[in-house]
Amino acid sequence: MTLDPTVLLAGPRGRRLCLAVALRELDDGGVPAGEDAQLLRQAVLLAAHALDPGRGTSGVVLFGPRDDTGPVPTPSPAEVAPLLDRVPTAGSDEGGLLLALADTVDLARYWQEPDGEDVLAATPELRAPLARIAAAIAGSPHSAWWATPAAREQWTVAFDGLPSPGASDAGRMREVVERWRAATIAEEAAARRDRPSDPAAPWSGTWWSRPPADLIRTTRALPGRGPVGLRLVEDGLGWEAAAARRAHIPAGARVLEIDGPEAWAELCRRFPLDVTSSRRHDWYRATGRNGRWVVPDWSAVRGSVDAVHLSVAGYLSTAGRAIAVEGDAASVLAGWDPDATFWLTDVRVDPSTRERWVREQGTDDWVPTAS
Repeated sequence: MTLDPTVLLAGPRGRRLCLAVALRELDDGGVPAGEDAQLLRQAVLLAAHALDPGRGTSGVVLFGPRDDTGPVPTPSPAEVAPLLDRVPTAGSDEGGLLLALADTVDLARYWQEPDGEDVLAATPELRAPLARIAAAIAGSPHSAWWATPAAREQWTVAFDGLPSPGASDAGRMREVVERWRAATIAEEAAARRDRPSDPAAPWSGTWWSRPPADLIRTTRALPGRGPVGLRLVEDGLGWEAAAARRAHIPAGARVLEIDGPEAWAELCRRFPLDVTSSRRHDWYRATGRNGRWVVPDWSAVRGSVDAVHLSVAGYLSTAGRAIAVEGDAASVLAGWDPDATFWLTDVRVDPSTRERWVREQGTDDWVPTAS
């Protein structure tokens, strides 16, 4: 299956990826050296800062020496666009593309407004420059797996300090989803009783919609780079080491593919669980939508499939959007790392396949180690 470049422009994470790839080309010296590169880098920084809903509270912009004491310039998206057009065709380097994707994933947030670079990437003026970059990314052989189903070979990743998945006791996955459903219903009832109906009220709570965290989750491994679960992590905590283990997938396992917004909407239509009161405030800030919210009832999904896989293309086109489901209901795909497969049935993790990985000092890359 070929990656469609329009997928990369459909969702906030996809657009942010295109911008991240362009900026990484700058970091790698891919644009004409000197003033042109500096102008684009500074223009994106200043324009994003001006558009950031949390400007003045969410971060600080530092500037180097200036020749005058006048106001800091505020480039418009229309001024950023021609500078972005100067970035050469991107997306050919596997390492750089993977690092840009990892940055995009790590910066996702569903509990507050989009940051300035997300807002900038969504402006009409940047549509054409980002479309050119999206076409280059989609044409790279290193992004070909982004639009593919779950790989047959799957690996778990346990970062240091977090529990390591092991051999599942029979029936444990059923207990996990049933416990999740009871807790979700209880949280929704409490939120309906205790939280204000005004979506702009300063409340926060559960903002994710992924399957229960206690389920075993796996990803594919890339040749020479290990499991992608090492790198593609939302809101990571800066882990420096991890252990990976091969998971033995049951023969004939039924894996549902989330490859885009419609697949997510269909899953929510088939197995809706109302979470309006518990998600209202966070998802209003993230999407600007006020209305009824649902997530998939994972305990019901378990009766139809053994696992659910979110492709990278599905993530980039879907995560962070208000996805219309049915009638007045919508949903947000949130908190689910790209290429992660959550197992609703019991799978065995083979301890004999354990591999140790560490973050390479001075880089954002991961390398295997014997220790």
